[in-house]
Amino acid sequence: MWLRMLKSTRQVEAVLRERLRAEFDTTLPRFDVMAALARYESGLKMSALSGVLRVSNGNVTGIVDRLAEDGIVVRVQVPGDRRASLVRLTRKGQEEFARQAEAHEAWIGELLSDFSAEEADTLSDRFDAVSHKEDET
Repeated sequence: MWLRMLKSTRQVEAVLRERLRAEFDTTLPRFDVMAALARYESGLKMSALSGVLRVSNGNVTGIVDRLAEDGIVVRVQVPGDRRASLVRLTRKGQEEFARQAEAHEAWIGELLSDFSAEEADTLSDRFDAVSHKEDET
């Protein structure tokens, strides 16, 4: 079962990567960073952002640097802490993420359309249960 889940996940991910590249000239990691920041309007410290994404600070830094160069995100100094900054989406970033997220949602709907709502709910509950077991250890 694990290998089938992994294979399915990788196939969906490959389709998403290709569609993001073809339609938006972007990458899945860039989309993931924007998605995380979209949930935190006031922004996130880099350490918090890497925690949300479950990747290292080093992985996030390069992506954030490129998003900043493109005007998608901005770094804002944390008051009282000269070493820390918050990263947040710019207006341009919010608009671009909204465009990409709409397409992403449609692609996911298409890719998972063979599941009924009941099946999707059941699988979601089961995967949540596995995640909660990991959190308890």
